[in-house]
Amino acid sequence: MRLRCAVLDDFQRAAGEFADWSALADRVDVVSHATHFADEDALAAALADADIVVTLRERVPFPASLIARLPRLKLLIASGMRNSVIDYAAAEAHGVTVCGTASASTPPVELTWALLLGLARGVVEESNALRANGPWQSTVGADLHGRRLGLLGLGKIGGRVAQVGLAFGMEVSAWSQNLTRERADEVGVHLARSKEQLLAESDFVSVHLALGDRTRGLLGPAELALLKPTAYLVNTSRAAIVDQDALLAALHGGRIAGAGVDVFDTEPLPADHPMRTAPRLLATPHLGYVSRANYATYYGQAVENIEAYLAAAPVRRLP
Repeated sequence: MRLRCAVLDDFQRAAGEFADWSALADRVDVVSHATHFADEDALAAALADADIVVTLRERVPFPASLIARLPRLKLLIASGMRNSVIDYAAAEAHGVTVCGTASASTPPVELTWALLLGLARGVVEESNALRANGPWQSTVGADLHGRRLGLLGLGKIGGRVAQVGLAFGMEVSAWSQNLTRERADEVGVHLARSKEQLLAESDFVSVHLALGDRTRGLLGPAELALLKPTAYLVNTSRAAIVDQDALLAALHGGRIAGAGVDVFDTEPLPADHPMRTAPRLLATPHLGYVSRANYATYYGQAVENIEAYLAAAPVRRLP
């Protein structure tokens, strides 16, 4: 019997472009879904006849309740080798094999700097004004050279963001709950004494932490109040690390110069979501991992994972 593979959230129809699925053509029918299923009922209905599911990052949760509603599901493939929204125990209990793929850290580094530079130099505002025959030079850009970049997190992504900041001639400091002086010295940045010091002294703050119990809501009203009124905040990590209501209040109140955001509490954003119209906000639709090289890896290795599973030798198993 032929198997059915569902590819979720393929908004750009990239699965077919960036991978060769022909090796599976005689055994597997692949169906790509370009729209997001907003609730479990809709998702369960769409996947009712799926034997294999390919899901992007951590946008679509697979809790025990959903897995129990998918009796045909045998293989779940997630992009990346870490996924916090899959119930692995439930998958195992229902005989579902879970596999991942490699994922490059450079695309989110590059997007972080696209947002930071776009904010600092008013790129979107100035471009829109030019194209609409608006005012010539309506903003005054913020300098990077000699300013302080504060990084919340200095892992693989944060460390690379730091290197770019240093190349711009910025003073770079970092803080996280487990950050050591040895790691800070290895990257060549200053170790902040505390989160509060980093926030109060930085001209640009960028978030590069994994989401967990200790980081959820890490930046709330009290923390955002520590930022300078001329400071910019960038979050390309996880939405729940920054209190979204507090950030909206800071933007509407002009208490910070601006924010660059690539992650949201609900994705895709509803049409009436307040983040769509917030002032001083440069926002992108979760593009951090979206690059040609990453898509080639995600979907190319998804095909490899399916071939290995069909050969009864699964690879890149999670967790």
